[in-house]
Amino acid sequence: MKLRIAAVLGLALVACTTTEHSPQGTKADLKEAARLNTQLGIDYMRKGQFDLALEKLQKALEQDDDLGIAHSVIALIYQRKGDPKLAGKHYREALDLNADDAVTLNNFGTFLCGQGEIEDAEEVFLKAAKNKSNTLPADAWANAGVCIRRDPKALDRAEGYLREALRINPKHPNALASLAQVSYERKDYFRARAFLQRYESGSRATAQTLWIGAQTERALGDMAAARSYERRLRGEFPDSPEADEMQKKTGKR
Repeated sequence: MKLRIAAVLGLALVACTTTEHSPQGTKADLKEAARLNTQLGIDYMRKGQFDLALEKLQKALEQDDDLGIAHSVIALIYQRKGDPKLAGKHYREALDLNADDAVTLNNFGTFLCGQGEIEDAEEVFLKAAKNKSNTLPADAWANAGVCIRRDPKALDRAEGYLREALRINPKHPNALASLAQVSYERKDYFRARAFLQRYESGSRATAQTLWIGAQTERALGDMAAARSYERRLRGEFPDSPEADEMQKKTGKR
C-alpha cells in the first residue's frame, strides 16, 4: 500500500494584493507578502507548476526566513521532482523552525520511508501520530504501519499501528487494505477477506486490493470470487504489476 502524503494546508487569501515590497517595507508588510507568496507557491504546486511554485516559495523565504511552511512545501516539491538531497534539506529546515508541525512530520516520514530509512521514518511517524495538534493522526499511524510492514520482523508492530489507525478512524482505507495484506501474509484468510470487505464498502479498488482479494479467495477455495477479482484486475488495471503477476500465475491476461 502507498503511504499517504498529508495535505498541505493553504493560507487563506483575503484580497488580491501585490506580493512585491520594497526593502523599506515594514516587518509586518514583509511577513504578509511572504504569506501570500507561500499561498501562491502552494497553488502552483497543486497545479503541477513546480518551477513557478519554487520561485514564489523562495521569494517568501527572502521576505520571512522563519516561515517553516515554505520550507515544508519546497521539500515536498523536491520530493516529487525526485531530488532527495534538497527535499531532505528543506524538511529538516522546516522542522528546525517548527519541530511539532504534524503535516511536515508526516511528509518527512514518507520521504524517509521512500529512501529506505525505515527506523527513522517510524520514529517521525510516531511523533506525528502522538502530536496533539495533529488533526489526522490516523494517517500517521497507518503510514507507520505501511512503512515497517515490509520488514517481516516488524509485522506485529506494524499490525499494532494499523489497528490504532482503525481505532481512530474505522474506515481508514490504507489501514484496512494493509491489514488485509498482513492477514493474508499470516495465512489468516478469513480475516483478510473481512478487512477487504470493509475496505470495499467505502473505497475504490486498487490493483493491490484486487490482487489480494484474488489470492485470498483462491486460498479459501472460492474460485468464482477469485476469478471475479481477476477479471476486474485485468479490466481496470491492465498495465499494473499485479496484472502481470496474475498473468504469470494463471496464464490469463
